[in-house]
Amino acid sequence: MSGLLDAARAWLSARQLAVVVEVTEVRGSVPREAGTRMLVSATQVLGTVGGGHLELKAIQEARQMLATALPVPRLVHYPLGPALGQCCGGAMTLAFESLSESAVARWADMPPRFHLQLYGAGHVGRAIARLLATLNVRVDWIDEREDEFPAALHEGAWPAHITKLAVDAVETEVCHAPPGAFYLVLTHNHDLDMRITEAILKRGDFGFLGLIGSRSKKQRFVHRFIERGIAASAIDRLVCPIGLPGITGKEPEVIAVGAVAQLLQRSNNPGA
Repeated sequence: MSGLLDAARAWLSARQLAVVVEVTEVRGSVPREAGTRMLVSATQVLGTVGGGHLELKAIQEARQMLATALPVPRLVHYPLGPALGQCCGGAMTLAFESLSESAVARWADMPPRFHLQLYGAGHVGRAIARLLATLNVRVDWIDEREDEFPAALHEGAWPAHITKLAVDAVETEVCHAPPGAFYLVLTHNHDLDMRITEAILKRGDFGFLGLIGSRSKKQRFVHRFIERGIAASAIDRLVCPIGLPGITGKEPEVIAVGAVAQLLQRSNNPGA
């Protein structure tokens, strides 16, 4: 969603005529949730409101608007089963409006799913950042090695919601995160992992804390944290290894998929 918002801003700056299609209401089983958006120009479609016959009808509606001298915003209700023959069976209402400054401003006001401090710009950190570049999240990506940050994504510049920070004492960045922030600690150095994780545990107000490594690494770290008087209630919330159970593999991309899925799961169930 954030990448799509960046595209909307670029189109607006280039004076590209387009229509923003937004899912405003859903009932029953549907392919996308309310707040989902798609951009439609005369020749391009970015994003998706669910695919299939629904999306085809939405694109046609948007392009009919573009062909009108003075397009008027409109709401269209789509029963997916009887009208469009889609197996979901629910119903969706789509809003159509011209791409404009006000449309982009309302879009940008959508709150992020979570605020993450991502420590480490190595192979796994890069793979995680590439996935997060496509989501409506806020990321502080932190490493002491400035040359480890990739200059750009494969398809262009890093989106604005990912902030790269190259600092010497990276553990001092912990204090700048908002209450309830998420943290992933996966640096190139175990001692640095230890210092960062200890600072987060001492704060205690984290929404999620994941540390890359094995169960034996967690045991060594936990023993040190207990010796240093860190509250057991905080230590018990430390997640190590990271990633959803059942997703196996040590490739950076596989670890990244499991870790990001875990973050999304936690953001949907904060008390879990």
